[in-house]
Amino acid sequence: MRILVDANVPGAEACFGPLGELVRMPGREIDAAALCDIDALVIRSITRLDAATLDTAGAQGMRLRFVGTCTIGTDHVDRAALARHGIAFASAPGCNAEAVVDYVLGSLLTLAERQGWRLSERRVGIVGVGNVGGRLLARLSAMGIACLACDPPRAEVEGLEGFETLETLIGECDVLCLHTPLVREGPHATHHLLDARRIAELAPGTLLLNAGRGDCIDGQALRQRLAGQGDISAVLDVWEGEPAIDPALRDLAQIATPHIAGYSLDGKLRGTYQIYAALYQHLGLPRRLGLADLLPPPPLPRLRLQGGLDPDEALRCCLRAVYDVRRDHDSLRRESRRRGMAQGFDACRANYPLRRELSTLTVELGDGAQALAPWLQGAGLSLA
Repeated sequence: MRILVDANVPGAEACFGPLGELVRMPGREIDAAALCDIDALVIRSITRLDAATLDTAGAQGMRLRFVGTCTIGTDHVDRAALARHGIAFASAPGCNAEAVVDYVLGSLLTLAERQGWRLSERRVGIVGVGNVGGRLLARLSAMGIACLACDPPRAEVEGLEGFETLETLIGECDVLCLHTPLVREGPHATHHLLDARRIAELAPGTLLLNAGRGDCIDGQALRQRLAGQGDISAVLDVWEGEPAIDPALRDLAQIATPHIAGYSLDGKLRGTYQIYAALYQHLGLPRRLGLADLLPPPPLPRLRLQGGLDPDEALRCCLRAVYDVRRDHDSLRRESRRRGMAQGFDACRANYPLRRELSTLTVELGDGAQALAPWLQGAGLSLA
C-alpha cells in the first residue's frame, strides 16, 4: 500500500508507516499527477481536491481509494467528486477546536492589554457555534463573560431559543468572532457573510475576529473601513486568496496570523489520529495506537501564581507561558516581507514552532490567588 501524506502532518510515520510505503509532499504541490500511483491520501486544508483534479487523475488510471483531511473544515474537498470515483472520505471534526479557542482568548487578552479594556467587561458575539464556536461559548460563559450566539442552521434544527440574528450581534456586541464554515450557496451561505453593508454597520470600537474561513469576510470592504475610519479593530487568522493575501489588510489588522489558530501540536496529532482511526476502520484493521501514544509531555507542565494579579493579567500570564499569539503576528510580518507574501505565509506554516494547548498547563494558586480559580478554570486551565 502506498500512502501520500502532507509534509506538515505530524505523527504520520507511527500511524501510517506500518501499512506500507509512506510518501511525503508539501500540501500545495499535491496535484492530479501525484494521485495516480497512491492508494490513500492524507492532507490538510491547503490541498484542494476539486472535480477537475480528480477527473484528470481518474483518466490517468488513479487507484486512490481513501482520502482523509486532518482538519475540521472540508470545503477544500469536493466530496461529491470523491464519491463519484468510489473514494472513501474522512475528516477530523473538533481536532483543533481547543487550540483555536486558545488563540481567540490570547488575541482578546492581547488587544485588551493594548487598548486598555477588560475582557470581563465585553459582550462577545459568536457567529457559528459548532466545534470551535461551541467550545468558545462554553469557556467564555464559564468565565462569566456575556455572550450572544448566532447559528441559523443550528437554530433551524434545535429551535430559536438561545440564538440571535447576525444583525442583533452586530448591534449589541463589542466583540464579533466568526467560526463558520465556508458555504458558497443556499439559504445559509457564508461567503462574504460580513459584506460591505454589515462591515459598515459595525459600531465604533468593535473588535472583529475571524478564525473560521477567510472568504466569509469581504476583505476589500474591511480594508476600506480600517483604512478610512480606523475606528474598529481586526484580528485575522484566515484570509481571502491565501497564501497571497492582501498586504494592506495584513498591515491594518491589529493581529495578523497565517491560518495557524488551530496549529497546536495537540490539535495536529489529534487530527492525525482521527484519520488514522478512519483509515484502519476503512481497511477493516484493528488500531494499534492510542492518542496518548503520540502526545509527548508538555515542556511546561506546571505554574504557580501568587496574589497580586487581576484576572486578565493572571490569565494572560498563563496563556503566554503556553502560547503567545504575538509571536505568530510578528512571524507573518517578518517572513512575508523577507520572502514575499505567498512564500512567507507558507513558510510560517511549514516551519511552525512547537505549541501546546492551554489545558496541558496545571496552575497552582498560592496565597491571595484563590479568588482567581473560577476565572482560570473556566478559561480551560487545570488547577492543582
